[in-house]
Amino acid sequence: KFEFNPKDGIDNPALSLAEDMDGEGMGEPRFYLLSKGSAETFGFCLHEELGCRGHIIRQVELGGLAQRRGLQDGDRLLQVNGHFVDHMDHHRVVQKIKASGNQVLLAVLDGDSYEAAKALGRDLSQMLPADIRPRLCHIMRDKSGFGFSVSGPEGKAGSGMPAPRASPTQRPRLPLLLPAGVKGTFQLSVRQDGPAERAGVPPGSWLLELNGASVRSYSHAQLTRKLKQSGSKVTLLVASSAVEEFYRLRGLRVTAALADTSWLPFKVRELHMVKGPAGYGFLLKEDDCSSGAIGQFLWDVDVGLPAEQAGMKEGDRLLAVNGESIEGLDHQQTVLRIRARDDQVTLLVIDPAGDEFYQSVGFGDPAWSHS
Repeated sequence: KFEFNPKDGIDNPALSLAEDMDGEGMGEPRFYLLSKGSAETFGFCLHEELGCRGHIIRQVELGGLAQRRGLQDGDRLLQVNGHFVDHMDHHRVVQKIKASGNQVLLAVLDGDSYEAAKALGRDLSQMLPADIRPRLCHIMRDKSGFGFSVSGPEGKAGSGMPAPRASPTQRPRLPLLLPAGVKGTFQLSVRQDGPAERAGVPPGSWLLELNGASVRSYSHAQLTRKLKQSGSKVTLLVASSAVEEFYRLRGLRVTAALADTSWLPFKVRELHMVKGPAGYGFLLKEDDCSSGAIGQFLWDVDVGLPAEQAGMKEGDRLLAVNGESIEGLDHQQTVLRIRARDDQVTLLVIDPAGDEFYQSVGFGDPAWSHS
């Protein structure tokens, strides 16, 4: 209930602002791709404040990465790597940013527009594109190939199946993400019900990376050679025309760290355990990851105890405890987090094959694929 006092005016400034805007002049969401070094920070803090709605950008460091890209104090965070977060618990949003590693794509709205949109009852998710994520697809060759062909500026077909002959009016549009020319611009034709389609490759999508390497500098002949060298399996980073256009218009580079991984055969697993009389039944050991970083690994899984019953496997790497990433924690800190709840714990883990795969394509923390 809002009470009007002629001397003071309307006592809800957000409502007043919304009435003034009435949907016109309201700001649009802004997108920023922040990429930092391992010893750097993104240059801002995310706050939850009494009397204010939303996840608020604060303490934007002068000359820091966030300020250089355009983030402003008071902006409200709407999206992290393509995931709408305005409705999420604040701590979970912070964890999403941390789990993103050294690169994160943020969508924000200025504070005045955010409050006005809330006062008008706007659905903020409708102000954002439906899907801005490229897609990682892992394809296993069958007897007829990978089930796709590649068309470049020269109109040649790549490996997997014959490309249909296109008329002059049907030739694929070249994206402006890369300069038009002989190198780096490849569109995919996908055979119906073939390996590529089953692996989630959208028809007409643009090829960005092959087995974790950018195709920007590849000629068509080089790409064909790389495909042949892939043997029986290949991993592609692809983007639909709509996704390609989204990044191109904003001058942003598409990378695997931003990808939708739901089509991949490699999945992280969530293990919920209730401690028994003999404990959980596993041993946590610190060791080197394939990337060279230090990781926490699960060994000595006892038969019949809660860990094995929950699905834990020897050599699994621990990614998160009770929904919080352990990235940056040492062994003792991780143990304390597991013991924080007396009788139960939920662990997020990945097996060695999946861990090696995510490292090979530059995805960063596999915990993000669970989001």
